[in-house]
Amino acid sequence: MSCGGNNCTSAPDKGRRGLLGGLAAAAGIAIAPGIFLYGGAQARSPGEAASNKIRYGLLVDTRKCESGCDTCVTACFKENGIGNTGRPDTDPQWIRKVKIEHKKTGFAAEFPVMCQHCAEPPCVDVCPTGASFKRVDGIVLVDKHTCIGCRYCVMACPYKARSFVHETLTDQNPDVPRGKGTVEGCTMCVHRIDKGEIPACVEACRDDAAGAIIFGDLNDAKSEISLKIAKLATKQIRADLGLDPGVRYMGI
Repeated sequence: MSCGGNNCTSAPDKGRRGLLGGLAAAAGIAIAPGIFLYGGAQARSPGEAASNKIRYGLLVDTRKCESGCDTCVTACFKENGIGNTGRPDTDPQWIRKVKIEHKKTGFAAEFPVMCQHCAEPPCVDVCPTGASFKRVDGIVLVDKHTCIGCRYCVMACPYKARSFVHETLTDQNPDVPRGKGTVEGCTMCVHRIDKGEIPACVEACRDDAAGAIIFGDLNDAKSEISLKIAKLATKQIRADLGLDPGVRYMGI
């Protein structure tokens, strides 16, 4: 599936997706709290429509990201009701700290990796039910009501940013629906964005750490994130794949 503007088209399983899309368009049904489908899979928040004039993104300055700091990870887990199940191999990882090191030069950096909210998300392309989708403002999400837990998206994501929920969940944040047997990943705290707030990881890093993460509109040339990208050297992880991630990195 690929989305452009307010329209989404799909190549595989057109009949099934067409039926789902038609029903959603006709009824304006909610697929998650605060997210509605109208017409060509355009997501809307209560009171104000998402717009393709905006593309939300993140900029991570790895030079400010201190080794051993997990402020962003802790904030993400707290905000989204993610707990430690005692099984490290299967625990959800909406955001994780990774360390890279150049063997020849000795250069090393540590920084957070989450869903990269690609303009051309492979997770959306391989999803057989349309559960993985991209909002018109660039945020990539999973519809828990439609996800069948096949994990095709997990295998397709080159950033290892999708997790499968193995355990029964309790004490959930009602704004962040999660469910056993479904796939999930960073939503860029869409429930906060739709209320005019910034993602939890960005807020926590700004207030309690080094302020290494910036959130903003990549389509607004005057936004802080766009001005920094225009002025300073930034990179996208695996830019060679042509996915155009919405998360940029400085210092790597």
